[in-house]
Amino acid sequence: MRLNQIRDLLAIVEEGSIRGAARRIGVSQPAVSKSVAQLEQEVQAQLLLRTARGVVLTPAGRALVVRGRVIHGELRKIHDDLAILRGRRDGAVAFGVSPAVIFPLVPDAMTRFRAKWPRAQVRIREGMRTALLPLVRDETLDFTIAENVAGRGDADVQFRPLLQPELVVACRKGHPLARASSLKELGQANWLVFNGPGANGALERSFEAHGLTSPNALVHCESYATALALIARTDLLGLVLREFVEAPMTEQILQHVNVREKISRPALGIFSRAGAPLSPTAAAMVQSLNSVARILSGRAKFSARTG
Repeated sequence: MRLNQIRDLLAIVEEGSIRGAARRIGVSQPAVSKSVAQLEQEVQAQLLLRTARGVVLTPAGRALVVRGRVIHGELRKIHDDLAILRGRRDGAVAFGVSPAVIFPLVPDAMTRFRAKWPRAQVRIREGMRTALLPLVRDETLDFTIAENVAGRGDADVQFRPLLQPELVVACRKGHPLARASSLKELGQANWLVFNGPGANGALERSFEAHGLTSPNALVHCESYATALALIARTDLLGLVLREFVEAPMTEQILQHVNVREKISRPALGIFSRAGAPLSPTAAAMVQSLNSVARILSGRAKFSARTG
């Protein structure tokens, strides 16, 4: 089994076709097909099924891809390590972000990272914690920034706390409930949430902490941009970072519902694969995130890291 064979198989899976994989790698389609055929011969199992819509993995293919991604991820780290020894800073980092943590943590950290790593490739994937953690385990992602939900430990990943940002109830300008002063008044409203029902999200925790029944969460959204658009143009309410509601680009369309109860703060941090050191490029990005988190934690809108 050769590393280029694993690379070719992963490229086919990620691109959805042999043609796409060949274009991505920069070789001919017959070369990719031959590579996978040789791999299938070596493992004595069919790995791919060719259909009218492209290629799909067989059970054997899925099993090999899970391990193959880890191997490929470790190989990428080796290349980064060697590049650092040669004095180069042009590696790559791939990380995930939960919808509620993008602003201002990630942009500010990116500015710091780029100052020292101007040529590094960065890939950011937005999604929920449950969708991103499997990608951390198989090293598709170096790490992900997400909420650490109490009681949901995972032996395959490790968690490093960053900060606890302040959330506020957000609504569109002119919303009928914009002048509400308590969560009780908002109990019958329709809400947009990032965590599904029963996931112990900030909205559920906030209402339960004050003896209130969880509100009607009509929309479960996993994209921050889509969520903000929905809150700004409908009667949905949502918990949003205070700093985002007060930012110049959104203050004209969103407003803060000033309720007297304390809103639960999410414990945000970095999840990475347990027992696997980060590449130099990924470690540099984490260092930038930590530096920004320390600055943000000194502001009233953010609280210090926990753990």
